[in-house]
Amino acid sequence: MNNKNKLLKIATITLTTYTVTIGTVIAQTKLTSQAKVTINSIGPVKVGMNIPQATAAANTRLYVEYGGNDEACYYISGEGDLNGVSFMVTKDETKSRRDKYATSDVIARIDIDNPKITTVSGAKVGDTEARIKSLYPGQIKVTPHYNGLPGHYLTFVPKNKAEQNYRVIFETDGQRVTRYRVGKLPEVEYYGGCA
Repeated sequence: MNNKNKLLKIATITLTTYTVTIGTVIAQTKLTSQAKVTINSIGPVKVGMNIPQATAAANTRLYVEYGGNDEACYYISGEGDLNGVSFMVTKDETKSRRDKYATSDVIARIDIDNPKITTVSGAKVGDTEARIKSLYPGQIKVTPHYNGLPGHYLTFVPKNKAEQNYRVIFETDGQRVTRYRVGKLPEVEYYGGCA
């Protein structure tokens, strides 16, 4: 019985130490250009998070980059190797009331201009239109650039019902991806950002 108690104590201490260590490592992970982009996130920062949540998840300073034409939409960005990553922030009063947030400002979409940052499928700035179509077979909708410029929007339309309100949109010059964005509808489709 005494040996069982000692063994149980050792196992408990080991498990506790392991949990605290893993928790500390996860908490200290910083959002970098190595993070992968999904249909609604980059690394731990997810569409729908409010600013304090996104800042905590990124574990880096996020600052206002562009204020837009009104207070209902603006962009925030990170530092260092997060250059070329912008987060569109919009108001979500319903979510704010439901979740009792102090702010109604939430991440609506993520814009990527950095060629180092890839999607979970491997797509990135600089890829050809053909590569994007091959990475997402049968799920890319091609539309012309909004203002008559050469190029296209290659829009990934998910089959998964849980992701139906999200899109990945690759902007091209007619041959290669120049930038892309992910996020929720309708904001992800705003071609002029907050303008």
